[in-house]
Amino acid sequence: MRIPKLDEYKKKWNIESEQSIQLGLESMVQALEMLEHPEKELNVVHVAGTNGKGSTIAFLEQLAIAHGLTVGKFMSPCIVDVHDQIQIDGKPISEKELDYIFAIMSRAGLSGKLTDFELLTCAAFLYFAQNNLDVVLIEAGMGGREDSTNVVDPIVSIITSIALEHTKFLGSTIESIASHKAGIIKQQKPVVIGRLPQQSVHVIEQEAFEKESPLIALGDHFDFIEEDKIYTNDERGLSIQRLQGGLPGKHQGDNMALAITAFFELADFLTIAADIEKIREAVKKAKLPGRFEQVLPNVYFDGAHNPQSAEMLIQTIQQQFPNEPIRFVVGMLADKDVKTVLGILETVSDEFYFIDFSNDRAMPASEMMCLSSASIKAILSDNQAFFRQASTFNGKIFVTGSLYLLTELRGQLKNFKEDCGLL
Repeated sequence: MRIPKLDEYKKKWNIESEQSIQLGLESMVQALEMLEHPEKELNVVHVAGTNGKGSTIAFLEQLAIAHGLTVGKFMSPCIVDVHDQIQIDGKPISEKELDYIFAIMSRAGLSGKLTDFELLTCAAFLYFAQNNLDVVLIEAGMGGREDSTNVVDPIVSIITSIALEHTKFLGSTIESIASHKAGIIKQQKPVVIGRLPQQSVHVIEQEAFEKESPLIALGDHFDFIEEDKIYTNDERGLSIQRLQGGLPGKHQGDNMALAITAFFELADFLTIAADIEKIREAVKKAKLPGRFEQVLPNVYFDGAHNPQSAEMLIQTIQQQFPNEPIRFVVGMLADKDVKTVLGILETVSDEFYFIDFSNDRAMPASEMMCLSSASIKAILSDNQAFFRQASTFNGKIFVTGSLYLLTELRGQLKNFKEDCGLL
């Protein structure tokens, strides 16, 4: 899928780049040399993982801002268009600023040397370096070891979760996936990890041992007790009570704990004092588009694109909307475990609408419908009419399956902004 509005800048500045996915760092290293290595000027927190990256970064961003730090953020995919993938203090890069960055990349001679994502990664590094930020939060695009973002030397790395994903590129076993994620661990720099599958733990531990990197594990060195809303950190001998995160769902407690733990490492590096009351206030403010996000009356976006995130979505639905009727609108990439995801979603609903969207890797709606066991199912052809009627539904509608789908639909639903005041 093309990144919305990226082509406008490429065309204006006569920069060619490939839309395809290409793992490996050689092109990035060469490009950054041509740009005089802006990435070396950044204080980076590098985040990889199958699920939870965006949420963890959302918590971290608020924690940093609450302590008076200026914060850059590079994430994917986009929410609306290319600008919101590169942000400072929650504000997307402006057209004027991105135009200036592309002018620099054009003069440096980057045309024809990178993929779209690599080009955008270079743009983010340049933008952040020019603004002399206190900290930059970088989300790995795919895997970790050979992802274009893995040219940074972070203050601390975070691996949120590990499950089968992108098997065509990352391998078909948990151990292979773990090896890719472990690649973001850097020499003698701490790594904070979530609750990982047992078969992946030894891979992470071995990498950390070889890199002489302190390994700080959720459930071993720190934890979050959901029932009591308490964060504990044995390494630091502290606990924080009355923690209430701004993102719904029990699983978000783990992401919040990862962010708090990483923030302590960041605060140590920057020699600032972490304030408990500021931490409490900060985590309440965390928000993330596409994660249990209400976009219209009765309509929610959630980018549950694999079995693990689908399970989390179901748990949150059962927690937030017990006994309410649920409808799903689903669009997924063909390289995902579509049948398993549908089976999980079908545990709370028997009504599904399948939707086509503009992505070369998207599974046709007709094929998704064939994989579904729901008794009420259809292909959604008139999106506007469907969502116009959503306000009269006596339950909740969840649009899910792919963040690329959410990006496309978000643009279509702008017409509802004045009516609903939610978009």
